[in-house]
Amino acid sequence: PFVIVCNHQASLDLLGMVEVIPERCVPIAKRELLYLGTVGWACWLSGIIFIDRLRRAAAIEVISRTASAMRRENVS
Repeated sequence: PFVIVCNHQASLDLLGMVEVIPERCVPIAKRELLYLGTVGWACWLSGIIFIDRLRRAAAIEVISRTASAMRRENVS
């Protein structure tokens, strides 16, 4: 298992990340990206899991459910 951390400098960074993220990888992003027009829509359609950093309890719940699903489905 591993973690890839990307610091977006521009919305085009997402295109580069798509090329380096391995198969069976679970992408997680801050919820604010969901509201970036077509970029947010593309993220949502690609299955990115969004974390609401302003609502701590909700963020922890999403991460916990994601971790359980990752273990169950054997993905990174």
